[in-house]
Amino acid sequence: MQLDPRPATLGLLLLCAAAAGAGEAEELHYRQGEHRADYDREALLGGQEEVDEYVKLSPEEQHKRLKSIIKKIDLDSDGFLTESELSSWIQMSFKHYAMQEAKQQFIEYDKNNDGSVSWDEYNIQMYDRVIDFDENTALDDAEEESFRQLHLKDKKRFEKANQDSGPGLNLEEFIAFEHPEEVDYMTEFVIQEALEEHDKNGDGFVSLEEFLGDYRRDPTANEDPEWILVEKDRFMNDYDRDADGRLDPQELLSWVVPNNQGIAQEEALHLIDEMDLNSDRKLSEEEILENQDLFLTSEATDYGRQLHDEYFYHDEL
Repeated sequence: MQLDPRPATLGLLLLCAAAAGAGEAEELHYRQGEHRADYDREALLGGQEEVDEYVKLSPEEQHKRLKSIIKKIDLDSDGFLTESELSSWIQMSFKHYAMQEAKQQFIEYDKNNDGSVSWDEYNIQMYDRVIDFDENTALDDAEEESFRQLHLKDKKRFEKANQDSGPGLNLEEFIAFEHPEEVDYMTEFVIQEALEEHDKNGDGFVSLEEFLGDYRRDPTANEDPEWILVEKDRFMNDYDRDADGRLDPQELLSWVVPNNQGIAQEEALHLIDEMDLNSDRKLSEEEILENQDLFLTSEATDYGRQLHDEYFYHDEL
C-alpha cells in the first residue's frame, strides 16, 4: 500500500505550529514579566465562553460553591486542608476530567450512534478515512514508516482494550484505550509495548543507554548537554528505585505512564506555601477565602472549572 502522506505531514505541521505559538503564548502569559492570572483562567478553563460563565457567577454564589468544595477536600472534617488532602483532591480532579473528556470523545467517534466505537470509526475521526497497513511490510519513506508504526501501535492497543471481542469498543473499553494508565487490565500491555520500543537487547529491562535512545556524545564536547544531564538524573533518582542501573517492568511503568501524584503534591505544597498565613502547614477556610483568586487559578479547582461542575460543588455528592 502506498500511503497518502497527508496525516503524517499534517501532524508535523501541527507540531511546528504549536512550537511557533509557544513563544507568543509565553508572552501573553507573562506580560512584561508579570504573571497574568486572567490568562490562566481563560486558557485553562477552555476559552472565552467559560471565562464569561465564570464572571457571570455572583460573588455570593462563587463564595458558596467554593466553601462547598473546601468541605469536600477536607476528608477528616477537621476544618483544615493538609498537603495530603489537597494532593488527593487534585489527583481525583485530574482523573475526573480525563474521564469526562474520554466520554465526550466517545460520542464524537461513535458515528452511527450504536453505543460502540469500531476501528473504522476511530480511523475516520482521526484521519478522515480508514487506513489499513500491512503489518509485515515496512515502507520506504521514513516519515511514512514512522506513521505506520504509530498506527499499528494504536491498533494493538485498540484490540487489547476490546475485552469482549465485539465489533467495537463500548464506553468502558474506549476509556481503557484512551487512558490505559487508568485501567488495571491494560497495565501489562503498556509495559510490554514499552519494552518492545526501548529494550533493544531483549533482556526484559531498560538500561540507561536504552533510556537515552539514539543519543551519542559529541566526541569534541567535554561533557553532555544539559538535557542529557537532566534525563540521567531522572533515570537515577526518579525511576531506578533499586539503583541497579536498569529499569525493571514496574520501574518502566512509572516512566512511560507518568503518575499525577508528583504534580499534585507540588501544587499542594505551592498552595500551602502561598496561603498559609499562620505557618501551621495547613489551610483553614478563612485563609483560602482570603486568597480566593489564588485558589481559583490553581489545579486544586482546575482553574475555577469546578465552580461550574456539580460533581464537585453539589452538596449531595
